[in-house]
Amino acid sequence: MPGALIGILIVVAFFVSGLRILREYERGVIFRLGRFNGVKQAGLNWIIPMVDRMERVSLRELVMDVPSQDVITRDNVSVKVNAVLYFRVVHPEHAIIKIENYLYGTSQLAQTTLRSVCGEQELDGLLTERENLNRDMQERLDQSTDPWGVKVRAVEIKHIDLPVEMQRAMAKQAEAERERRAKVIHAEGEHQAAQRLKEASDIMAQSPYTLQLRFLQTLSDIATEHNSTILFPLPIDLLKPFVETDRQSKA
Repeated sequence: MPGALIGILIVVAFFVSGLRILREYERGVIFRLGRFNGVKQAGLNWIIPMVDRMERVSLRELVMDVPSQDVITRDNVSVKVNAVLYFRVVHPEHAIIKIENYLYGTSQLAQTTLRSVCGEQELDGLLTERENLNRDMQERLDQSTDPWGVKVRAVEIKHIDLPVEMQRAMAKQAEAERERRAKVIHAEGEHQAAQRLKEASDIMAQSPYTLQLRFLQTLSDIATEHNSTILFPLPIDLLKPFVETDRQSKA
């Protein structure tokens, strides 16, 4: 009886030692006597103790910070660029079998790809074409990590650190651009004002009375705004229409 009880305990212990619980986001890669034997799904699983070995792999999306990289652009400007990488494992067996450490490998590949892609651009393109650069890096990384069972969803450039002298040059360039736009806007305003004055002068030229009334209105405005005596020569042509009107009425 004691021997049977011991045997039962040994069997129970052997069975319990092979139990493995995997979370919903985990998968277990099984190696039986060193050879790949399959992938265990989430939940309660049992492996053969001392025969099977299970490697846990997370399927959750990982966020990895790509350290700042020294990059020389195509127009020979030295900048520092860093980025953030979003990826996840889609084939657990490949992530374990085909690369020793997929996290380290993906990190190193992201750094070299960041330097390569940014180095192919000029500084202006690097500052204005971030969306295209992000897409280019994502496609390159995804293609390179595909044999490892890793899917790169997105790559985003976080910050581009420019040299101080380059920042000053860009600030001067921006100031000059603002001055140019201000001069263009001012010139357009002067052009429109000149057009309106020309139209007004053409209208006044069609009727002498309009010009005379405008002259009198200007005098009235000056007298209202400035409480002072104003002496001005009275053009004879200003009175000519009234004289002719009076002459015609007498005739």
